[in-house]
This record gives sequence, structure tokens and C-alpha cells, in this order.
Amino acid sequence: MMKSIIPMLLLMPLLFFGQEEKETIKKVANEFQELYNAEQYKDIFELFAPDMKSALPLEQTTDFLKGLKSQAGKMVNRTFITYENGTYASYRTNFERALLAVNISLDKTGKINGLFVKPFKDPDLPKVVRNTTDFILPFNDEWTIFWGGDTKELNYHVNNEAQKNAFDIVITDHTGKSYKTDGKTNEDYYAFGKELIAPCNAEVVLVVDGIKDNIPGEMNPIYVPGNTVILKTDLNEFLFFAHFKQNSIVVKQGQHVKQGDLLGLCGNSGNSSEAHLHFHLQNIEDMNKATGAKSYFTNILVNGELKKEYSPIKGEKVQNKTKTP
Repeated sequence: MMKSIIPMLLLMPLLFFGQEEKETIKKVANEFQELYNAEQYKDIFELFAPDMKSALPLEQTTDFLKGLKSQAGKMVNRTFITYENGTYASYRTNFERALLAVNISLDKTGKINGLFVKPFKDPDLPKVVRNTTDFILPFNDEWTIFWGGDTKELNYHVNNEAQKNAFDIVITDHTGKSYKTDGKTNEDYYAFGKELIAPCNAEVVLVVDGIKDNIPGEMNPIYVPGNTVILKTDLNEFLFFAHFKQNSIVVKQGQHVKQGDLLGLCGNSGNSSEAHLHFHLQNIEDMNKATGAKSYFTNILVNGELKKEYSPIKGEKVQNKTKTP
């Protein structure tokens, strides 16, 4: 299924600061950036306070920084923003492949005792808590919610800011299996090649197609969403669809679609282990900067029972009350 691309967290704050960047933290932050870009991770470790070194030994520090580098690339520039919680100097940091907040705190000796890397959130970005537009499910027939809900047990996406209300959805048979025989080919999966439709009237603002479908069980981490469609409603809600079948998307950027219109076919492209639909709602187009919002569907059948304004959870079988043309 879809994997999170948010960097991990290191955290050990101790000292209070005001809202003006101090020369000490400025010097350390500059040194950290230079060493990070040069991949001198051992030297970064030497910038840590003793407690930080104990909490995060050299091997773990190196793994963390290497992981960040592989996902986000080098730091290009930083801008001091504020002191979060009166402790962390927070920097708006442009990496080669991501916009992140790099937060650093120091102890009284000027050593790093806290390091926190997370997606940078612009306070001026629009807020979306849930859809206001009426949604139908983005498919016909009955599908099964593989991941969905508000807790980690129900939905592994919850720790990802943009995907925290996402669904991974498959088709299963009466035994709970998502494939017909041995699951070794994409065509063996019930969801593969099934039609995916627009949940509402919207504009197509992004289409990515041409990415190969994976062999089941193997993933492509290069472009995590795989073949992708993003729709934008009149109320500036952004609907994100991932993992379409290669070359199956029938809409184009700038096109206006109506509720129920065909978008493409379900596939197994991107960081996906089997044919399924990843769907979520977010407040802006860019997933690296977005905040996720909850999707409620107007009239759907859940395990055969009619539900109104409902957001399904893991394990539930769902379909639209009335099949679209």
C-alpha cells in the first residue's frame, strides 16, 4: 500500500529562547547545513549534547540523516521563522525535493539537544476539515476499505499530514481475499482494471500517467503515488487519486468532469504492493505541503446498510446506493 514519505522525528528540548534568532543557534544551524550537504554525518553527531548522543547513537543518527537525504536531497536555503514552543529555532528549509521545517534547539553549552524535521506548513494556507461538496464513492460495485479511519490501528496513514484521512480500497471475495488464484499477476486481483470515477463535479488539475504497473509484492518508491489524478472542486477541495493502471487515465489537465465520469482504471503503479485505489482529500494541490481532510460520502451502502454522510473505516464493504451510468 502507499507509504509515508515524511522524515522521522528526533526530540529532546530543554532551553527557552525568545523570538529573535540568536547568533549561537545561527552559527550551529549553518554548520549543520554544511555538514549535512557534505554527508559528514559523524561531524553532525559531534554537535550533539551528551543526552542527545545517548538517545540517538551515531548509527541511528547516520541512518536518519541518510534517509532524509535520499528523500529530500540537499538543503538549498533556510529562512528563520520563529521559536516553536519557545524552544526550537524553526527554519523554513528548501531541500532539492521538498519544503520542510528544520527545527533545532541547543542546551546551555551550545550543543544540539533537539532536532525535529517535518513538512513546512504555511499559516496562510486554506483550512479544510472535511468536504462540503457532496461526494459519491469513486467506483461502482462493492469494494472493501483496507485502510481507513482515525486511529493507527485502522489507518496507517494517520501520521502523514496530507494523507491522514486517506483510504486504501480493494475488492475482496466472500473469503476476504483480494485475488482469484495465487495473486502473482496484476490481472489476478479483482480491483485491477476496474473503473474509477469522479466523486463530484470538478476540474482536473493534475494527471500523471505512463508509469509501469508493479509486479505484485514489489513496489516503486521513485514516484510514490504512481499514475495519479488530482481533482479540484469549486470550493477548493483537492481530491487525490493514486495508483491508476498504466496508460488508462482518460481525463486531461484542465478538463471539467461531472460526478460519475470515468477517470481511468485501477492499477498497481507507484509504491503499491497490489492493485488498489488510494484516495484522500487535501487543502491544496501539492501533497508535500498539504493538510489532509476527512471525506464523507452522501448516500452509500456499508455492509449492505444505507449510511448518510458517512466516512467508512477499515474492513467495511462499501458501494454507492445507486450505480452511476
